[in-house]
Amino acid sequence: MERRSLPDWAFPPPGGFKAEDLDHIPDLPAHTELIDGSLVFVSPQASFHMLVVDLLVTALRRCAPDDVLVRREMSVILDEDLRPEPDVCVIRADAEKSLRQTFYRGSQVLLAIEVVSPESRRRDRQRKPVLYAEAGIPHFWLVEDHDEKPVVHVFELQPATRTYAPSGVFHDRLKLTVPFDIDIDLTEIERI
Repeated sequence: MERRSLPDWAFPPPGGFKAEDLDHIPDLPAHTELIDGSLVFVSPQASFHMLVVDLLVTALRRCAPDDVLVRREMSVILDEDLRPEPDVCVIRADAEKSLRQTFYRGSQVLLAIEVVSPESRRRDRQRKPVLYAEAGIPHFWLVEDHDEKPVVHVFELQPATRTYAPSGVFHDRLKLTVPFDIDIDLTEIERI
């Protein structure tokens, strides 16, 4: 029996990986995140997850003003050892420097969205909101699966404490005025 060796990235360096390392590690699986210096690998996504992301990206692009861009599955550098990948984010348009760039900075993100998956429940619900808030991202949405229908929990940053405060839970229609005027029919997921 042939014995296969593990890739070098299976063994983190002393002190953990740094955000820039993700761009230089060969053969790293797609959508690998960096949380507290450790590599986090994403499991295959369920159809619900993909459809919700598609729905949100399409709907946000329809109502986004010209000074912002909507992006899916792009990593965001929050600190030297933090580079999560929100499912969807809204960035300032000037953050897009090149079509070859592989990340944005937390200071360029206006809204981070996580669609909860079974294998990432704890990270999506507990760890990532704290990281996004500490980085100063003004808005965060957490999307849950409720009987195969999206439920969007909306949070706004409290600048004095760098924590998120809940500002609403939306079931069928998501209608907001921040970070810009948004009106999304969440029931459209049934027609995608």
